[in-house]
Amino acid sequence: VLCAILSLSLGRIMLPVTDILKSLGKLLGLDLEIQKQTFLVVTSIRLPRILLAILAGCGLSVSGCVFQSLFSNPLATPDTLGVASGSAFGAALGILFGFNLIGIQITALIFGLLAICFSWLAGGKKSIGMSVFVLSGIMIGSLFSGLISLVKYTADTESELPAITYWLMGSLDGANYKSLLLGAPIIIIGTTIVFSLRWRLNLLPLSEEEAQTSGVNMKKLRIITILCASAITASCVSMCGQVGWVGLLVPHICRMKFGNNHLSLIPSSISLGAVFMLIVDTLARTISPSEIPVSVLTAIIGAPFFIFLMRKGKGWQL
Repeated sequence: VLCAILSLSLGRIMLPVTDILKSLGKLLGLDLEIQKQTFLVVTSIRLPRILLAILAGCGLSVSGCVFQSLFSNPLATPDTLGVASGSAFGAALGILFGFNLIGIQITALIFGLLAICFSWLAGGKKSIGMSVFVLSGIMIGSLFSGLISLVKYTADTESELPAITYWLMGSLDGANYKSLLLGAPIIIIGTTIVFSLRWRLNLLPLSEEEAQTSGVNMKKLRIITILCASAITASCVSMCGQVGWVGLLVPHICRMKFGNNHLSLIPSSISLGAVFMLIVDTLARTISPSEIPVSVLTAIIGAPFFIFLMRKGKGWQL
């Protein structure tokens, strides 16, 4: 909450915290005096972007945490099954066809969900939670990456190609209430389901024999977690493009601090993911006159910080 209020006050127009609180109070229906320009900047420009940063940070970090536990792989990310690449291809296709922002978001969401279906069909039902499923996801991701290159090759170099390239680098500047209305419910519902199942997620890294002794239907649990994490990832990518490192870095930090118990790991990933995205997005729109793509900053900040944590701690253990 404090990071969100601070992010609302920072920008090309610096606003005092009192004006932020007054604007939010007026938005909730309170009779408060505030300048119209200040109210519009806070509620129409910055607030949708702050909400998107919170949702994307929560969603990507939770998805990364789920995939790392599901596949017992410290390198697992939200794009392990090719969902992010599928969504990126859908968005590039929407830009090529001249769709508006909502149309681009819808096509990105559709192709992101199709990617998980293709990975499922390529891997086979028996590969749930096994390396074959991961390999099929990598292949599907590579397929969509090739299709993205094909779209970029056929796009107009003056208008469409720059738009596709900039979108693929990730940005939150297109956030508005309409796009949030379309994508936010998927992230909220998926995260809520994962949060409610967090005590069962401790069974995911166990062997099949050990997990069965708990009386939990592991096949059903794996399917639910895969669908939720994939839908969350597709929704995040459809709204803000490809944003790397969040789903890899944040769960590792939480594991180093809180251990591998998902009862604390999932809530901490939600909170830290939101804070991380808020900080990175605030830096992206304030440290230079022209906005820096979010994925550029997440890589520049995330990689050295992760190396520092690995050298300081005992590494990553599942």
